[in-house]
Amino acid sequence: QVQLVESGGGLVQAEGSLRLSCKASGFITSVFNPATMAWYRQGPGKQRELVASIDGSRRTNYVDSVKGRFTISRDNARKTISLQMNNLQSDDTAVYYCYSDARNGLWGQGTQVTVSS
Repeated sequence: QVQLVESGGGLVQAEGSLRLSCKASGFITSVFNPATMAWYRQGPGKQRELVASIDGSRRTNYVDSVKGRFTISRDNARKTISLQMNNLQSDDTAVYYCYSDARNGLWGQGTQVTVSS
């Protein structure tokens, strides 16, 4: 079964850090390695937005609001991507979703990140 499984969310105080991980379960190497992987988030009352992406060549892209604070990375050997989030702010509170453009697009189930001020 092909699926994306996120972990690492939780409650953190403002200016704290969290690291999210996403395991691409059931992916074969030839599918995972060239895939663009991404993190999206949806905050309370907001639309889902792209936070960061990383393609098969490890080129990265970030939404302006997280530049300098968040870092996306991938480990092809483990078929995993991560999102290191530093200096978290209340506006970062959201459900974070892992996404892959493989197989016409796959989503994880989401993991809650709550930042308390």
